[in-house]
Amino acid sequence: MTDSHAPILITGGAGYIGSHTVRLLASQGRKIVVLDNLVFGHDQAIIDPQVELVVGEVGDQALVRALFEKHQFQAVIHFAAYAYVGESVTNPLKYYQNNTAEPIKLLQVMQEFGCKVFVFSSTCATYGVPDKLPITETNIQKPINPYGNSKLMVESILADCDTAWGLRSACLRYFNASGCSPDGLIGEDHNPETHLIPRVMMAVTGEIEYLEVFGTDYETPDGTCIRDYIHVEDLADGHARALDHLAAGGASVRCNLGTGVGVSVKEIITAVEKVSGKTVPVKYGPRREGDPPSLVADPSLAKELLGWVATRTNILDMVGPAWIWTTGPNAGHYPANKS
Repeated sequence: MTDSHAPILITGGAGYIGSHTVRLLASQGRKIVVLDNLVFGHDQAIIDPQVELVVGEVGDQALVRALFEKHQFQAVIHFAAYAYVGESVTNPLKYYQNNTAEPIKLLQVMQEFGCKVFVFSSTCATYGVPDKLPITETNIQKPINPYGNSKLMVESILADCDTAWGLRSACLRYFNASGCSPDGLIGEDHNPETHLIPRVMMAVTGEIEYLEVFGTDYETPDGTCIRDYIHVEDLADGHARALDHLAAGGASVRCNLGTGVGVSVKEIITAVEKVSGKTVPVKYGPRREGDPPSLVADPSLAKELLGWVATRTNILDMVGPAWIWTTGPNAGHYPANKS
């Protein structure tokens, strides 16, 4: 059992999914310390004044050790990672260093301080090209890129740490994170931006000339790829529930976080046009190597083990808030980091 009032260390908490999770947990009255190097995170995304932001590296053991000594963390939520699949193929060592080796250093400090609760931001990329649909946790995990491999390696490391010294972990394999907070205060801002929904928004607003769609000849109803788009606030809720499960003494879990609903690229475009009232400039091209036709989750295990269910399953639930963020005061981008 862990002390529900003890501070939580959240690595990468200034990033897209991390910041929404930080906001949710802070609203529940939890004490949070965020560790983020701000390479991809944004200090402006930490909007709760009670949340402490420490700028630094997960692999800086002296820094992490000092934070543990000061706060006596009893739980860690780990988001910090690089997540560009294409870059992982051309620069695999960067990904294995940051996504696999750095968390090992964090785990070593956790072991020193007897911290045995770890919520891990994993990914459906650990499955590679699925052997069956919808994807369940029994699907073969065979990543097709170093990014997926780097995450799967951490999953294996966590299982070994559970056996060796009692570390209990939740590996949350989520599908296509999307949407933003409904009030438009925090949102999705990557550089470069590769996610579909914000790129459709960028095409509508003229930030990019057009949206490039890769492939229209897949064996899907409209010929374009189908994905499971999960709202970022549902993902945040999944992390909160996983944390509570482990804090209450629950066993390690491995769960998909998705809606179970597949949406095609063309359906995303139509939804953005409906929300924005504008036409999306589109250029259709050939398939992109490595893109499976369809990736859809079976999220039933998360419901069974964590009591978690996605509450936003209509694609307009994702696109609507994203449009608010895109057309808000910051036009979909955070100001430059102060740090």
